[in-house]
This record gives sequence, C-alpha cells and structure tokens, in this order.
Amino acid sequence: MEKLHELLTEQLNPASARIDQLSTFEMLWTINDDDRRVADSITPELHHIAQAVDAIVAAFQNGGRLFYIGAGTSGRLGVLDASECPPTFNVPPDLVQGIIAGGEAALSRATETTEDDPQIGVRDLLSRGVTAKDVVCGIAASGRTPYVLGAVEEANRLGATSIGISCTPGSELSRRVRIAITPTPGAEIIAGSTRLKAGTATKLVLNMLTTGAFIRMGYVRGNMMVNVQPKNEKLRDRAIRIIRTVTGASAERAAEALKTSGNSVRAAIEQLINDNRANG
Repeated sequence: MEKLHELLTEQLNPASARIDQLSTFEMLWTINDDDRRVADSITPELHHIAQAVDAIVAAFQNGGRLFYIGAGTSGRLGVLDASECPPTFNVPPDLVQGIIAGGEAALSRATETTEDDPQIGVRDLLSRGVTAKDVVCGIAASGRTPYVLGAVEEANRLGATSIGISCTPGSELSRRVRIAITPTPGAEIIAGSTRLKAGTATKLVLNMLTTGAFIRMGYVRGNMMVNVQPKNEKLRDRAIRIIRTVTGASAERAAEALKTSGNSVRAAIEQLINDNRANG
C-alpha cells in the first residue's frame, strides 16, 4: 500500500492555497479554472478506455454483465451510471450493476468505514454471482481502497475481466487489473476531497464505458438513443421525434407505430421503413 501522504489525490494544490480568503466570485473562479484540467486528463487514457469498452461489449455478447464496485464517492458514481442504463438504453437492470461499500444505505449516508475491509469487497462481489463471463470495474480515486482491491482480486480469481479506474499514477489498483484507466487531474482544490476533480474525471470515464459499449451494441443510431425506454411523457416525446427524424413520418404515424410496436423505438422505425418500401 502506498503511504497516504504520497498519493497525488492527497497533495496540496497551490492554486487554492488562499481560497478561504477569497471573495465568493474569486473562490468559484479558482474552482472553475482548476476544473478545466479534468477533460484533458482523460485524453491520454483513451486507448485504455477503448480496450475496456471492447471488453465490455465482448462480455455482453457472451451473456456477461458489467459490475462497478467502489466505496464512497467512487461507489456512488458507479451506482449512478449503472442505474441510468435501463432508461437510456432499454437494457435489463442486471446487465450493468453498481456495488457500493455499505450497501444502499451508503448512497445517501456515508458509511466509509467498510472500505477498509477487503473481505467485504469479496463478499459483496460474490453475492452478485459474478462469473468468468463478467467484467468487474473497480473504482477508487486513490487506487488503494482495500474494499475495491479485495473485490478486484476475487474477480481475477474467478476469471472475470478486471478494469480499474483511479486517479493516482502507478496505483495498487492499476497494478492488479487487466485494464487500468488512470486519468490524473491533479491535486484537489480542497486537499483530499476526491468528490471534486477525481470524481468528475471518474464520471467522464464511466460515461464513456457504458455509452461506448451500447453504441457498439447498436443501441444508438446516428447520435439518437433508439433503444430509449419511453416510460414518461418526456421520453415518449423524444421517442416520437427520433422515429420521425429517421423515417420522415408524421407525428401521428410515428406515435401509432410506437404504440403498435410495443413502445419499441427500433421496432417502430423498422416497421415504418418496411411500410415505405412496400408502398414504393
């Protein structure tokens, strides 16, 4: 384990050394200016992110699933990304799963003490029935969270594909996984508060992993989410607009096709395209 005081995520940031003495506007300008580093920190990791996306797609095509596992902010971000996949891409809720140290209670109330026990990480992973077909993505800004390291080691033992997302170069997590993704946005505005830049960098990577995977799976046409699940008025309106854009159908015809296709945007599109072909 690295000494905590040596971790990049624990360093003092010179840019914010006097942040407690600044005006409100100056304080916010300092935070915003430092945040500009986050997107650029992702660029050097794109090849590794691409490898991870391809591994996730291969797992999905082979009947596997994607599991995120983390503690604190990292765990919450994994659960968030997983929870957005069913409504966005109309996939089963168990295809992408988020596991957080402390369970569901930790989503709204911090229970970070569980992150120090690697065996709890092993237990939580095994409770989901992970197999060699699956992908397990450990998330830890510091790259040394015992809960995550224990889970990743168990994933490796099971033969699952292991991915690690951290914001510390050469971290323990990066050395234990098959695919290491390590953006380095630098020291936080508030030293050690990795819910800030490290959290933002992690969220950007998670966005890429699932969005990229489902694009590769054919759930996006052009830049439209043709697998959207229209469960409310906003999403139903979006679904109809997507159908109209792809097929040129009227709003009424698109709505009818959506209804007769069982609220499947892709099926409605295919139905209208086939109708147009049949009618010359």
